Amino acid sequence: MIQKLRFPVLFLFLLMVGCRTAGPGTPATTVASFFSKYQGRSGFKTMDWSADLLERLALVRAAKLLGGSELTNAITGIRKARVISFAPVTGSAENLAQQGLVQEATGILQGNRYEPISAGTALGNDFKVSVRANGDRVSEFAAIGQLPDVTDSFVLVDVEGNFTRAQVHALTKYLPQIVQATAQ
Repeated sequence: MIQKLRFPVLFLFLLMVGCRTAGPGTPATTVASFFSKYQGRSGFKTMDWSADLLERLALVRAAKLLGGSELTNAITGIRKARVISFAPVTGSAENLAQQGLVQEATGILQGNRYEPISAGTALGNDFKVSVRANGDRVSEFAAIGQLPDVTDSFVLVDVEGNFTRAQVHALTKYLPQIVQATAQ
């Protein structure tokens, strides 16, 4: 009797697992796959920035005026930066926010061994910052937060480069202004 039930139960279990992993709600597993999964969907806006010479010169000049050498060195260390923001525009988009974009992004960072360095309030903003680092050298950092004054919004900032932890802290002080400028 048990042997007769074993095959149908196994088949049903495999069918359920296959449906869950193949569905549209499958969580992304890397930061890159998160960007790919949501890019172009309703309510999402992405911005890629690779540092070319003129942009760097302008940013370094502004950094010297605003934040000193840590910020200047951090900007020159950027190789690539990406921002994805979400603001609900439809009922289904609001459901997406309620389903947990923050939890999905946080799970990606934890699963890929990013080290949390702040809960946001220590830096004077609401972004949670995590780094991929070897000692004091940081090769990538990601920040999760919200758009200013937008309920149920979401922002993921991913920056690759060569930084110290102090330089990451200097950059993250300006995340709200950067996000606000790119969200418009």
